[in-house]
Amino acid sequence: NSTERGHADGQPVVILLGWAGCQDKYLAKYSAIYSQKGCTVIRYTASWRMIFFSETFGIRSLQTPARRLLELLFDYSVENRPVLFHVFSNGGVMLYRYIIEALHTHKPFKNLKVAGTIFDSAPGRRNLRGGLRALATVLVSTNVLLKYFLLFAFATTAVVLRILLYPLTRFIHESHYDALLKAPSRWPELYLYSQADAIIKASEVKHMADARQQLGVSVKAVDFSDSAHVSHMRAYPTYYGNLCTTFLSDCVGGSPR
Repeated sequence: NSTERGHADGQPVVILLGWAGCQDKYLAKYSAIYSQKGCTVIRYTASWRMIFFSETFGIRSLQTPARRLLELLFDYSVENRPVLFHVFSNGGVMLYRYIIEALHTHKPFKNLKVAGTIFDSAPGRRNLRGGLRALATVLVSTNVLLKYFLLFAFATTAVVLRILLYPLTRFIHESHYDALLKAPSRWPELYLYSQADAIIKASEVKHMADARQQLGVSVKAVDFSDSAHVSHMRAYPTYYGNLCTTFLSDCVGGSPR
């Protein structure tokens, strides 16, 4: 993970949660949107092994980095500033799910002032085809035999544990999507998605946005129509940046929690 310190006291802290296989140099481009406004930015991308395998097997290994990220706010003495989460794809969402859990169950974190959350190309349900496409992208430079072995292992595990047996396994380990549908957080949410996304279905993002709105959450959803998965900023840099900074300023101006 990496951190860029803001230059102004009291300015928001933005936590970027990268997509599976995301390189920090790509996440740094999103940092610039916020660092130019004087925000402190923390970037973190969970290991693809945790995202695709630990979570599929129901191992909660992402709980540890989720708590560590919140502890960083105290380490940097910025725990009294408003916090914005900017979450990319299901890889970021899986980590964010445990962050919400920690915010509502761990006493030191309960007083943190969360201003809002931006979801980019997320969240999606148990979409095996999309998951395989995402994993294949991560493994693009891996040995061919190992690549196909890992894809087969992921597909088999996902079908058995997360689809066929999900009516039973959800009592042990609920999916990130179902957990977010009824998450206790009530701060504003911005969903940035696209009909052209081949990994996360636009209908699933829209369903989440509608469900959260029905719970009383202030929700805005923007369909970019033709940009690919986690490529909305690359396709529409000015529009994307304006959406993010306007949302941040609206959240910080309103009541944060």
